[in-house]
Order: sequence, then structure tokens, then C-alpha cells
Amino acid sequence: MITSSLLLQVPIPPVPPVPPMHVVYSGGEQIPGAVIPMLGIIFGTITCMVLGYPIIKAIIRRSERKYQVPAVPADITQRLERIEQAVEAIAIEVERVSEAQRFLTKLQSEARLPQGVPVDRA
Repeated sequence: MITSSLLLQVPIPPVPPVPPMHVVYSGGEQIPGAVIPMLGIIFGTITCMVLGYPIIKAIIRRSERKYQVPAVPADITQRLERIEQAVEAIAIEVERVSEAQRFLTKLQSEARLPQGVPVDRA
């Protein structure tokens, strides 16, 4: 059985240095060292955009659904229309009553005036 104290006593050989990597393509010339990291950045960016777009779109759709107003059922819409018509009818009746009250007030004020005073009909 290997114990932790035994592992600490085993010497670890040093790692040899890695020589710089030169990529050679069929033309026989070397590719400059900065091209490989640039290609990695370009393809990494494209990959992030291709994979990230659907994820971002799904997140936006989910957040839009939270704030979406639910549709009003048809029976409630009909009830609201009937209430609106009733309110309009009441408004017309109130206008008629107020007009009748103005007319009666005008008649009463004319009846109280003495006979020689002119009445303004404007």
C-alpha cells in the first residue's frame, strides 16, 4: 500500500523545455507565430456568436413573456361594452335633467322680477 509519506519521498524528474512550434504548410514556408492565436480568437468569437445568439434570444423571449398582458376573455369584453353604453345613457339623462333644472330656474327668476325690468335673454 502506498502512503502519502511514501509519495513525498519519490523524486519527480524535471520537465524538459518544449521547443517552439513551427507550423509548416505545403508551400514549405513557416506560418508566422501570431497567426495561430489570431485564428483562435477569430474562430472562438464566431463560435461564441453562433452559440450565444439562440441563448440570448431565448432569454429575451422569456423576459418579454413576463411582462405580456394576458388577453381579455370575450365575455368580459362584452360586459365592458354594456357598461360603457349604460354610462353613456346615464350621462345623457343627467344632461337632460340639468337642462330642465336650468330652464325651471330661469322661469322662476323671471316670475319674481317686477314688470318693468328688462330680462336678458342671452
